[in-house]
Amino acid sequence: MTLKERYDAVLEWFEAHGKAPRSELVFTNPFQLIVSVVLSAQCTDKRVNMVTPALFSRYPGPEQMAAATVEDILEMISSVSYPNSKAAHLKGLAQKLVSDFGGKVPDSIEELMTLPGVGRKTANVVASILYDEPVIAVDTHVYRVSHRLGLSKGKTPYDVEKDLERHIPEAVRASSHHYLLLHGRYVCTARAPKCPECELRACCKYFKDNA
Repeated sequence: MTLKERYDAVLEWFEAHGKAPRSELVFTNPFQLIVSVVLSAQCTDKRVNMVTPALFSRYPGPEQMAAATVEDILEMISSVSYPNSKAAHLKGLAQKLVSDFGGKVPDSIEELMTLPGVGRKTANVVASILYDEPVIAVDTHVYRVSHRLGLSKGKTPYDVEKDLERHIPEAVRASSHHYLLLHGRYVCTARAPKCPECELRACCKYFKDNA
């Protein structure tokens, strides 16, 4: 199977059978999305969704969060992973949104990455969901699934991102990110991947090498 054939087979299957290609984070506006994505680093969306209703009730916008203390934010997010650093990042992010962007979430990858706690993956997620940017965010799930399927041999998330964007048409990049992520979250798990029930076996390099 050529690389193009593998990409075609994977994308065709996801389009026909993949879970709904949307984020499982719960948000109602751009500020809530970027806060949720920052909180989701090394943490489950389920846990983030348990924390954010009370957080957004107290801090409905960047102005309110910018005025809070790090300790106040920490108290609200203490059950997520790395709460201390995330509390500091959220305060800094809110302050910068207010001071540099008029309280609005910027629409470019470069500007998003100037915000505290926002790396390339987070910036790509936000830009893709909010502004339909044709980018693919590579988290641990996307990285793992891309390697196992044989879509990329990239050694870094950035390398994998560039490989995926080279072979996936712009129009389906946003949905492809979610398909790969959800497949990694529920089927191609880090430990004990569910190969027997995975319908991508026929085009999966990992399955071929380990069958």
